[in-house]
Amino acid sequence: MTDILVITGLSGAGRSNAADDLEDIGWFVVDNLPVTLIDKIVELGSASGSVDPSFQRLALVVGPTADQSAVITEIRRLRATTNRVRVLFLDANTSELVKRYGSTRRKHPLDDGAGMSMAIERERNLLEPVKAEADLVIDTTSLTVHQLKSRIADSFAGEAHETTMQTAVTSFGYKQGIPLDVDLVMDVRFLPNPHWIESLRPLTGLDEPVRRYVMDQPATGEFLKRFEDLLGLLVPAYASEGKSYLSIAIGCTGGQHRSVVITEELAAWLRRDGHHPRVTHRDLPI
Repeated sequence: MTDILVITGLSGAGRSNAADDLEDIGWFVVDNLPVTLIDKIVELGSASGSVDPSFQRLALVVGPTADQSAVITEIRRLRATTNRVRVLFLDANTSELVKRYGSTRRKHPLDDGAGMSMAIERERNLLEPVKAEADLVIDTTSLTVHQLKSRIADSFAGEAHETTMQTAVTSFGYKQGIPLDVDLVMDVRFLPNPHWIESLRPLTGLDEPVRRYVMDQPATGEFLKRFEDLLGLLVPAYASEGKSYLSIAIGCTGGQHRSVVITEELAAWLRRDGHHPRVTHRDLPI
């Protein structure tokens, strides 16, 4: 069985960087692959995998194309085989993509003279059906190349748990916007805000005084119990449906206190339930 990863997404969102990162962790990568050649490459990789282990993990980077129906057809055809097939979609907001193209002075592949922003939005619309097929979406808007490398390694380097659904829990602040690349979002702004306690304001949810304050609130325990009960239903259901990744985002106003505490508590629950969650605190100061 070959482990196949199809990499797609917006031009400028990091497909080539992701390909390099996968190559660094041992994947055999074919970059900028025309859709019509996917079948042949997979056939060759499957045949070679029995001889050369490096072909057992095959990453196919699909280049920009207007015929997205062909991409979807190939993805679904691959999923009908005995191979393990996942789709990674790289996304970023339009203003960031305009900035990236401006710094490299490259021409967008769909720019017909109407302007960069129009080309990006046109590609975004074309890729929407493919994005819907993705197992994992990574929004690279605010990621450095090093942070993207870390995300790729966390998701695709390990083999010990590769047959189980991977989970991720992220804290965030609504002031900085909702993460675009998550499956479930929970708002914990109903809990009292430690920001208004002068001694707690400079601390974060990783500090014990803030954790104790949040966990001592009457609503916290009941909320966690009910949300964990819900996850106890949803997580195995997602896994049984073949979902490879489940990402949960917990938000509060600034992403410093309440969401951090609750994220850590949910991650601990997931570990007790046999999962190995990746934990990220998006808006904590580095």
